[in-house]
Amino acid sequence: MGENVTTDGWVKVSKDFGPLSLTMETGKVARFADGAVMVTYGETMVLVTVVSADELTPGQNFLPLQVEYRERAAAAGKIPGSYFRREGRPSEKEILVSRMTDRPLRPLFPKGYFYETQVLSTLFSADGQNDPDILSINGASAALMISDIPFHGPLGAVRIGRVEGKWVVNPTHREREFSDLDLVYVGTKDRVLMIEGSALELPDEDFNQALEFAHSQILPVLELQWELVERVGKPKRSSVLFQARREVEEFLASMVEEELRQALFVHRKALRDQKVDELLEKSRTLVSQTFADASLAEIEEAFWAIAHRVFRQEVLQSGRRCDGRSPTEVRPLSGETGIFPRAHGSALFSRGETQVVCLATLASIREAQELDAYGGGESTKRFILHYNFPPFSTGEVRRITGQTRREVGHGALAERSLAGVIPSEVEFPYAIRVTAEVLESNGSTSMASVCGGTLSLMDAGVGLKAPVAGISIGLLTDYQGESLARYVLLTDIVGDEDHLGDMDFKLAGSRKGVTGFQLDLKLPGIPLELLQEAVLQARNARMQILEFMQNVLNEPRKELSRHAPRIETIKIHPDKIGLLIGPGGKTIKQIAAQTGAEINVEDDGTVMIYCPNADGMALAREMIEDLTGEIVVGEIYRGRVVGVKEFGCFVEIKGKGEGLVHISELSDVPVRRVEDVVRMGDEIWVKCIGIDERGRIKLSRKAALRDRRLVSPPGGSPKE
Repeated sequence: MGENVTTDGWVKVSKDFGPLSLTMETGKVARFADGAVMVTYGETMVLVTVVSADELTPGQNFLPLQVEYRERAAAAGKIPGSYFRREGRPSEKEILVSRMTDRPLRPLFPKGYFYETQVLSTLFSADGQNDPDILSINGASAALMISDIPFHGPLGAVRIGRVEGKWVVNPTHREREFSDLDLVYVGTKDRVLMIEGSALELPDEDFNQALEFAHSQILPVLELQWELVERVGKPKRSSVLFQARREVEEFLASMVEEELRQALFVHRKALRDQKVDELLEKSRTLVSQTFADASLAEIEEAFWAIAHRVFRQEVLQSGRRCDGRSPTEVRPLSGETGIFPRAHGSALFSRGETQVVCLATLASIREAQELDAYGGGESTKRFILHYNFPPFSTGEVRRITGQTRREVGHGALAERSLAGVIPSEVEFPYAIRVTAEVLESNGSTSMASVCGGTLSLMDAGVGLKAPVAGISIGLLTDYQGESLARYVLLTDIVGDEDHLGDMDFKLAGSRKGVTGFQLDLKLPGIPLELLQEAVLQARNARMQILEFMQNVLNEPRKELSRHAPRIETIKIHPDKIGLLIGPGGKTIKQIAAQTGAEINVEDDGTVMIYCPNADGMALAREMIEDLTGEIVVGEIYRGRVVGVKEFGCFVEIKGKGEGLVHISELSDVPVRRVEDVVRMGDEIWVKCIGIDERGRIKLSRKAALRDRRLVSPPGGSPKE
């Protein structure tokens, strides 16, 4: 157990949490915030502050919760590499941690709490091994708990890995390199709130065991927060919770409930949306005529409360879904590959009214993405998946700005789901990028991106370890007080089932097991057993989708696209690196200029040749091998005479060494004097006819002439 300290309003508490102690302290810094907690694990430290407005914004009918996580370069003892030498826009890591901190907090605010609220997490110290994301989540919960802001916490977050079959609590970045699981688990004392992460084809049963183990590990975090609350917690403020008046909701239900019941179950999305929008507009008019003081926000709140109730009644009682499917039915699937001739790989994947096109691009390893990684972890990434969600995919008109947080999050989920089956750099020495372009959106485009991404990579000739598919599982519940009276899990949810339901659980994997996952809830948690049931239901759907994908393309293409760059690896003796590079890089630059190839040389003699066309690749390889390759018995070479003796001549083969052509091997006819056939400086063709035990090379001009039947050497006199 750790120390517990109180000094002049400063409180510091600690508990063992996995291999290290987790420390939370408050009352020393950021004292104007409603709540502020410094969280420490190892030598990684994150300050989390929360502030909530005292007054409602007029017309506000949702919780304007802003969660921002930021990393300071100084935390890792670095100066930012940008031109301005200061931190710029949020990195992908910062956006993902912000989202991961936000999602479990949001359902724990009281229903109707619509006051502007801001949670800020700042990394001030990074030891490079303990990831600060877990600290941000736990710190946000603790700061809210000790503040006067209404919040139904606490929650606890933990990271779980598995190394050599054993569970590891809060694995370091180094340990995660050897782990087949990266699970971030967030829960309350008896419920799961959020999960996110990836795995290396972890069997579904093992994944469910990991969830159980993770839940058992969050207790110290919850106890630590309660201890803080007992010492410095503030009384919760009295806040007006926004909700529609009962009389407004009852009046509106009497006018539109039956029509709404019909509209919500129109099978086609566009027509369903149209009818619901018409009823919403009708509701605004009807309520305004009867309740003159009703705001638009109150009317919409009442309308959607009715929609939630009606929708749940229908699905829970009859199993009836928006588009007529059964609870476990996957929508119709379609797909094709090779649809864009200039792309290195392409695929179109559709699941009902959700449609994504994916493009795979191959490039030199030098094109891998570089990461700042102030908090530790990988500094480069050779596989990237980017997800784009244009407004036309939902039939809307929206301003086009930079990539949204949602796009970053969905792309990261799809990327994690595929990263584990990408071949290693040794097996496939390319940087790889997949772009997922959403064309139609009606439920779980991120999982469609996984399916389309798999097909596009296979179309590009990437030798995936296994195809991967993804599916989303939804949930509708009926609680009687604190007890769950009934529920239904919905396979392959559409947009309205996500909007009106309680859960969006995305799970991707191969036939062997899980590769990526993410859980979002609108409820303040669900029983772990329910999530484990959803895991198995997702597996059944995944197998069905994988079977379909196999019929579209059953294995990676044997050949790369003719437009794809070629990358080959040659191994040369390290002593010949200088010969290949040449003085001041002259030789390697000449090869690059003649062939159009990019050539990278490693210290161990590994030569990577990258070329955008096959002809240039062949020429570059030939030039490098001619320059640096070893002499092989039976091969023919062009060399220069560097020594003439009575018994023969010595011939130098550039980059490979020197050998002897005995006078008897100079010609098919008897030779009396060596000078009658060759002279110093002549270029001749020779064949290696042997290498003795001392490494001495035996060459033959007459064997080369017999094999090649040459008349004159390139650029030389007619010696041959």
